[in-house]
Amino acid sequence: MNQSVIIINIRPLYEILNEINNNFSYKLVYFNTKEFDENFNKEDKKFDNSIFITTSEYIQKLEKIGIKKEKILLINISPESIYKIIDRINVCLIQSKYNFQSNIKLKSYNLDINSKTVDFKNKKLKLTEKEIEIILFLNKDNLPKKVIDLQKNVWGYSNDIETHTVETHVYRLRKKISDTFKDDKFILSDDNGYSL
Repeated sequence: MNQSVIIINIRPLYEILNEINNNFSYKLVYFNTKEFDENFNKEDKKFDNSIFITTSEYIQKLEKIGIKKEKILLINISPESIYKIIDRINVCLIQSKYNFQSNIKLKSYNLDINSKTVDFKNKKLKLTEKEIEIILFLNKDNLPKKVIDLQKNVWGYSNDIETHTVETHVYRLRKKISDTFKDDKFILSDDNGYSL
């Protein structure tokens, strides 16, 4: 999921950053307070991997609607080097990404990409990089995924590669989950493909 930097009510900062935006790896978005109030929905997943830049006048409003302090970057209107602001934005984005990857909810489970574990009811299971990729892909869009989709998107294989590799990995992952958590329904399989 791409990260976003949402600037609220600091138009000059947005305009400066927008001019040099081709150097950034994040999406830059501007809202005035009214637009933000109209567009923000806490349940909307598009804000999950975002940080918010605002002034002290609006910071309490953000905290009140449930945005965590570590996702808010306070910018003083007093003169500050644009390079220092960009450094602060980058540090905040790195911290936000780390926190986001440490707490991905899947059904009743918690996936921590940073430590490569999944946990449920005080039990933890270590996962491989490929197992994490499978889980994340199956969780995408909440739609069943065919073996051919897994081959293409997780393994990067073309259609003429055998399906045995995918099926073996999914089987082993299902077995690990079942053995550790006694859950045979974490990964479901039917005629439409695999799903969580």
